[in-house]
Amino acid sequence: MSLELTEADQLLLQQARDWIADDPEPITRAELTELLDTIETDSDDAEAHGRAGAALTDLRDRFNGILQFGTAGLRGRIEAGPNRMNRSVVIRAAAGLGAFLKESLPGETPTVAIGYDARHFSQAFALDSAAVLTAAGCEVYLLPSALSTPVLAYTMRRLNTDAGIVVTASHNPPQDNGYKVYLGGRVVTGDGQGAQIVPPYDGQIAAKIAAVPSVAQTLQAPSGWITLNDDAVTSYVDAVVGLKSDGPRDLTAVLTPLHGVGGKVVERVLSEAGFERLIPVAEQYVPDPDFPTVTFPNPEEPGAIDLSLEYAFKNDADIVIANDPDTDRCAAAVKDPRVAAAFQDVPSDNPAAAGWRMLHGDEVGSLLGNFVASRYVDSGCHEGRLRLANSIVSSRLLGKIASAHGLNHSNTLTGFKWIARAPQLLFGYEEALGYCVAPNLVRDKDGISAALLLAELAALLKSQGRTIIDYLDDLAREHGLYLTDQLSARFSDLSRIPATMATLRSAPPATLAGSTVAQVADLADGYDGLPPTDGLLLLAEDGTRVIVRPSGTEPKVKCYMEVIENVASDASFDDLTVARAAARARMEQVRLDMKAALGL
Repeated sequence: MSLELTEADQLLLQQARDWIADDPEPITRAELTELLDTIETDSDDAEAHGRAGAALTDLRDRFNGILQFGTAGLRGRIEAGPNRMNRSVVIRAAAGLGAFLKESLPGETPTVAIGYDARHFSQAFALDSAAVLTAAGCEVYLLPSALSTPVLAYTMRRLNTDAGIVVTASHNPPQDNGYKVYLGGRVVTGDGQGAQIVPPYDGQIAAKIAAVPSVAQTLQAPSGWITLNDDAVTSYVDAVVGLKSDGPRDLTAVLTPLHGVGGKVVERVLSEAGFERLIPVAEQYVPDPDFPTVTFPNPEEPGAIDLSLEYAFKNDADIVIANDPDTDRCAAAVKDPRVAAAFQDVPSDNPAAAGWRMLHGDEVGSLLGNFVASRYVDSGCHEGRLRLANSIVSSRLLGKIASAHGLNHSNTLTGFKWIARAPQLLFGYEEALGYCVAPNLVRDKDGISAALLLAELAALLKSQGRTIIDYLDDLAREHGLYLTDQLSARFSDLSRIPATMATLRSAPPATLAGSTVAQVADLADGYDGLPPTDGLLLLAEDGTRVIVRPSGTEPKVKCYMEVIENVASDASFDDLTVARAAARARMEQVRLDMKAALGL
């Protein structure tokens, strides 16, 4: 008994056959052919019938539209079909970008820099892009090997190219890949030069992609692009090392790239900046697209830095610095005496017994923001009133820090494509471990330059007999204690995400941790001068704030929660310990309130 197919299903099967005929990649052609064979199997076997139904559902999803530019460009599972990442989608994307560039620069030769990471198909996607763009009349510069996203973003600005492409899925699971596009040179000038695409450019490029007739009709040059040499990496390293100060270097740091491409470059930057005691996590140091030691190669995910913490504990390190696989994000872990006190009963060989914990992205953003602002003010080289910026879902503490240093501050929409566009930017961050400490070098988040400044700050504090925890306590004494956390709901059925947001909009919670919700703002209507975006902001009378939004890179709805505790300027360590416990208790109640509101 074969599967009963509707007229729409028959049309879908023909679309799949047409896709196979146009697909240049044998692996994805075979994959799609197998799906069709499974769907069209004539069998009375119930199990075979079930497989056919599952294959049809899979095929419908693969052909459910065209993969679109989102928060991080194109990103999706590496599979056949227009709603996936594959060579056909990439070739069409490159052709569309080339057409956009030629239209934007009539009579000129557009220039494009291309980089890629070590994920499955990354090099192939980069080479396809180089071939298509060269054939389209662009001058193309290809990085010499699998390298970090910040190296591409820097190279694009160094060469002043009109566009940049990096093939990466950042911290996504191993079955994913992605395609991030930057614009600059003569196409985008001003504060957005060299940053990721935003509207209207994404829509304009998407329209050009949709107009590509077929992969087979897309011209591809066999050669003609310029493959850069190792000087591309050296130039980036020299520029980042140039950010260093002449401070102390007595520091032991554990480093992990989480199987990504940043290990050697991070180690090289720190070494050339004068840090000698660097301990790489051997099991995670060599790039591996399967990410064998982690479930999700994201430092934020539970368990991702457990190996690093073991290394730190055994080697009595001062800090752990962890980067995501394309090295645009940076995480840090340190010893916190409050954690050690709370884990007195755990086995002595557990890193928590020594107080090791990972810092939240807002903690790192606040301490780096204060460190960068202090260095800038102390330098006396003031060129106008510069700006600190962070995404609206990140902590409000950065605004307080900016004001204290006489600097401007901006909130932006989520994503570094917006943060990087803040005018006269000195430092920007988002709570998802993204930090821009040198916007003149990289107009994006950069986990390598952030790692250098983290190491410098930790070494400076160590020379004073202090720690990063002491530094965070000082910020609390000066500005109040800002505690942030996140609640995420992952969905396998993506249709539940808009339904969940609709439910919350219709029935938001009346209180947060006992404080009356004084403001409910639908971010889709625009908020505080920001463009409309899908999200809801809740603000309680005591300052507690929650922002709920769908993730731009993962099938999640995220709640970004923040509570504030007043702290005396002369508060002792014990006073702050009590305040942090009180803030944590309030945060847990906010979490319960939001779980109930979201129906989790």
